[in-house]
Amino acid sequence: MSAPPATPLLLASTSPQRRAILEQLRIPFEVCAPNYVEHGDDPVEHAAGKARSIDGGHRPVLGVDTIVVLERDVLGKPRDASEAEAMLERLGGRTHEVVSGLCLRTEAWEELHREVTRVTFRPLTPRDLAHYMSTGEWEGRAGAYAIQAFGASLVERIEGDYLNVVGLPAALLVRLLAERFAGTYGFG
Repeated sequence: MSAPPATPLLLASTSPQRRAILEQLRIPFEVCAPNYVEHGDDPVEHAAGKARSIDGGHRPVLGVDTIVVLERDVLGKPRDASEAEAMLERLGGRTHEVVSGLCLRTEAWEELHREVTRVTFRPLTPRDLAHYMSTGEWEGRAGAYAIQAFGASLVERIEGDYLNVVGLPAALLVRLLAERFAGTYGFG
């Protein structure tokens, strides 16, 4: 006899990348757009704010926020192509951090965590920059790149959770689900 299906998580995000990662991990979920306005640069605070803005009832709620940091400067989503190109130029040949905040909560408890992945870009030529800019992938992306697509061509090395760079610290989430819901979601 098989186990009953797990109660779907409530994902406090409309990010297609986060949805794809949860689907990849076969974690049942439903999307709920968070009612939260971000102020400042702390991804843990934003993850908590997103998760707390959703009334999950008896269901677990997941909030995530991700930023890109280069030498203490937060590189958010570029406003336009020139800002995106300047960000990518700065990242070329250097190592930056992708920092995610994760909040997993229920009515009874709340887990808040920070996950850091270090990403090193190869040196980028003006031709590399122009080619990447022509893809349009930089639009709406923190740090102006999407590692899960053509942006992978910019990367020389990754230290840490690859899926964190895509948009959700998957190893951390799996560990928390295994600890808090042993067996329920297929982990632990």
